Amino acid sequence: MAIASVSMEPLSARIPSDLYLWLAQLKVEGAATNSDKLRVLLQQLKRQHDGAFDFVAAHGWAREMTHRLREALVRIEGQEGRHSEVLAQLLDHVTTLMALVISQAPQDAAEAAKLEDQLVRRSALMAETLLRQRQGAQVFDPEVLERHLATTLALSQGGA
Repeated sequence: MAIASVSMEPLSARIPSDLYLWLAQLKVEGAATNSDKLRVLLQQLKRQHDGAFDFVAAHGWAREMTHRLREALVRIEGQEGRHSEVLAQLLDHVTTLMALVISQAPQDAAEAAKLEDQLVRRSALMAETLLRQRQGAQVFDPEVLERHLATTLALSQGGA
């Protein structure tokens, strides 16, 4: 399998000193120098732009955007031995919802109705997930589900 050669083009720009200092201190995975960081950040920006038209790319971008949160949760789990199934599943649902919203630009009412169906379906699945988690799921806050699902449960049983 041949590796395609990528030509590199020089880029020169003047930026305010506060942005330069921010870039110099920014930790970017796979980038050591400011040039490397700029390449990585431009690649991320390109993926964001390209992802606006493709669900799979938008989903990947949404996962990238939540990477810091996911790493923090892994760190907490490793340090404290605690995990939240609820938070992990909510992150998956929110990532998918973000990808649906980012990747869509309906051209007519039929496409808008299709998007509406997808969003309501995924939102309903998220609500079902939360309701199922009431049966002893691992959470950081043992009262979180009861505190926030009481109204949903009352509405689902015909109350207000």
